[in-house]
Amino acid sequence: DSRTTDDGTAVRRRRERLECATRFTTFERREEAPLVVVKSSGDEVPFDRARIVAGVALAAKGRPVEPATIDALAADVEDIVRLEGTQVTSERIGRAVLEALARIDGVSALRFASVYKGFDDLADFEREIGLLTKN
Repeated sequence: DSRTTDDGTAVRRRRERLECATRFTTFERREEAPLVVVKSSGDEVPFDRARIVAGVALAAKGRPVEPATIDALAADVEDIVRLEGTQVTSERIGRAVLEALARIDGVSALRFASVYKGFDDLADFEREIGLLTKN
């Protein structure tokens, strides 16, 4: 008997040993290739979804953004960048996070952009607000 698990991430198989009639269950999951992040310095580090969650949580502090929404955003960003290959730039991850966060909460997106893009003055904020209000 083979069935997909409720969350769709694995296949559950119910099996029976013919020798002794013992029944057991196995779960089969797809093994994903490790995702490597290429930093602007050229260093390569393993992808860590928790870093996205932490960055977005900090940007959304005090905003009406639920932790489950932040977790879903991080999972979506990981899925997006995994489709592009086993190596991704930190810049690409930042853009994907910013785009996703802008759809959820504009203020949090502006906060994230200020750190991610390294704003130096008010003109940077004004430009980003213009970009966020266009979308």
